[in-house]
Order: sequence, then C-alpha cells, then structure tokens
Amino acid sequence: MKTNIFPAIKLTLITLIFFGALYPAIVWAIAQLAPNHGHGEVVKANGKRYYANIGQAFTEDRFFNSRPSAVAYNAAGSGGSNKGPSNKEYLGIVQARIDTFLIHNPGIDKKDIPVELVTASGSGLDPDISPKAALVQVKRIAAARNTTEDKITQIVNSNTEKPLLGMFGPEKVNVLNLNIALEKL
Repeated sequence: MKTNIFPAIKLTLITLIFFGALYPAIVWAIAQLAPNHGHGEVVKANGKRYYANIGQAFTEDRFFNSRPSAVAYNAAGSGGSNKGPSNKEYLGIVQARIDTFLIHNPGIDKKDIPVELVTASGSGLDPDISPKAALVQVKRIAAARNTTEDKITQIVNSNTEKPLLGMFGPEKVNVLNLNIALEKL
C-alpha cells in the first residue's frame, strides 16, 4: 500500500501546483501581451461600454439583427439549445423565427434567409454574422432609417472582416460594430 499511496500523493500535489497555479499564471501572462490585456474587445458608444466579442440582442427594425441566442445573450452561461433537427419544439422555435423575420423583412423569400439568422450558435453568444445575413437585412434598415440601400450596403462592405491570412475561416461581420456604424450615419 505504501508503494502506491506516496506516488499518488506526490502526483496529486504536482498536478495541483501545475494546473492550479503554474498553468493559470502562464495563461494570464500571455493574456497581458494581448490587446486590452485579456479583457476582451471593449467598444465605447453613446457613453456605454460593450464587448464586441459577445453577441447582443438587436430587435428594432433600424438595426441589424444578431444571430439568435439559446441563452438570451447571457455570457455567464453560454450554450446551445441541445435540441436536434427532429425535435418538434425546436422546429417550432425556428419556424417562429422565420415567420418573424419575414414579417419584418417583406419581399424576402423564405429560401433566401441565411440559416444563422434563425438558428442559435453553439455558444449562444456569437457576435458575428455572414455578409449574406447582413445584406439580406439592408432593405428593411434603409426603409427604417429613411436612407438609400447603397449607403447601408456600403456600411456592410466596410465592416466585413476577411478570413485570417485570406484563407482561414469565413468572411464575417460583427453586428455590434455594424450597428454602431449605422448610428454614425
């Protein structure tokens, strides 16, 4: 028994020191080299602070809609709905989102709605949408803001982020930054 218990205690102490102190200290030190020192991308607008890397709800017709959230955009408990495409309750929720989108965006066909505008992401906090998801909302926003579709399209194009190094990941648009740019019109 002595031959097993002392190595187990030593391994436990080494693991505790490494994962409880050393590893967190290394991660913290690396974060200090990052922009905002590991505190996320803070955006200040209209006297308020927002985090550009956490999805937020925008429901007014004059703003771009974010991707739906299964956790009501609560960053304290991120997560998906865990409901599959055969779940009737989930299908009802998606259909309700489609119906709401079509009501607020007349003239758009159901087949033209990008999937990310009616389904939540795995974290429920995705701050980005595709350029296609932004462009499908241009007509509604231009009408609500009494401006031209070209101006709104130009804002979408200027806020579109290209893939990392031109090949890693899709093009994306941060919804918070997009809506802040709209407010500057």
